[in-house]
Amino acid sequence: MTNTNNVVRALLVSAVAVLLSACEPPPVDSEQWGYRGTGMARIENPRTVKKLLAENELPEPVPEIPLIGQKSSEAYENVQVLGNLDVAEFTRVMTAITQWVSPEQGCVYCHNANNFADDSMYTKVVSRRMFQMTYEINQNWTDHVKNVGVTCYTCHRGMNVPANIWFEEPPPRTAKNAGWRNGQNGAGHTQVAYSSLPYDPFTPYLLGAENIRVQAKTALPTEPAGSLRSTEGTYGLMMHMSTSLGVNCTFCHNTRAFGNWEQSTPQRVTAWYGIRMARNLNQEYLDPLQPVYPEHRLGALGDAPKANCSTCHQGLNKPLAGQSMLAQYPELNK
Repeated sequence: MTNTNNVVRALLVSAVAVLLSACEPPPVDSEQWGYRGTGMARIENPRTVKKLLAENELPEPVPEIPLIGQKSSEAYENVQVLGNLDVAEFTRVMTAITQWVSPEQGCVYCHNANNFADDSMYTKVVSRRMFQMTYEINQNWTDHVKNVGVTCYTCHRGMNVPANIWFEEPPPRTAKNAGWRNGQNGAGHTQVAYSSLPYDPFTPYLLGAENIRVQAKTALPTEPAGSLRSTEGTYGLMMHMSTSLGVNCTFCHNTRAFGNWEQSTPQRVTAWYGIRMARNLNQEYLDPLQPVYPEHRLGALGDAPKANCSTCHQGLNKPLAGQSMLAQYPELNK
């Protein structure tokens, strides 16, 4: 009887497995996004969107403080970036940044408790550069961030280090005489949505300035534009952008003419500026901080942490679902 029961159980398990294999999760939402017949549909999973929106609720703003009438650079020593703010504005911004970046450590994460003017802590030097970068984005990259802008919270979300940063990757290990793989056909990497595409789409395009190309303009394409190598790299970057923003290709491109700007959506222009903004931030603000960081903050190749699309977007086509914290903290755009 025992053997019979075991057989019956096995048959029941197999039957349930067969029945469940035909089951599918609830359907996703599909919205016509462009010309009919081109397959330009915007596809969203409502359960994923609901989860992301819950994760992107804004923190309560720090209450405004009546202005004192004295600049922070006059009241405090060694204020190099926020010196034009009123002491009240300065205090409010610092209180908010403590919540955004170091809620557990407090002010001493960046400051010497015995001398706030001291620059000996690397975190203070880095944060000063981050202030300058924030101003750069809000004042000079409105073609990408529009009037929504950014604050420290856009990337940090209550953490010392943003969840989504990147470092240059060591070359993949290959068998002797295996040839050059261009960093592809490995086990899969999150940077390129676990595809077999080259695993580092950031160094050439978001730190370097290689042309992002798929189609050649000549009969015999030459490196790098239009070659098979650049095509693979471009698709790797596009996979990153798609997953970072939670959208499919038709969010920016027309499926019948991917390379045609006239048939693309306005979002493609915004993305074009976003790529150049990320490149500028990495080149001018983030990568040069490498000598400032202690070893444990550096990557495997000794490089500084850098930004990509997911650093701000974190799964949504508009960071923080398009909610503007800059409107609550205009001090970060003065």
